[in-house]
Amino acid sequence: MSMAAVGLIAGMALGFAGYFGGFGAFLLVAALGAVGFVAGRFLEGDLEVGEFFRIRTRDDRRR
Repeated sequence: MSMAAVGLIAGMALGFAGYFGGFGAFLLVAALGAVGFVAGRFLEGDLEVGEFFRIRTRDDRRR
């Protein structure tokens, strides 16, 4: 599935949540979507847990 299609589905889900459930539901769907995105990237192997917890040095910020 292309990233455009995924974005379309996510946008439609957020739109439905906002319309039928109000702003609180919109925020909940957006937050859970972000958690699902990170979990999916982690399961695909694109992210490692250590990337979230390592301390950056000055040299890392220049790249």
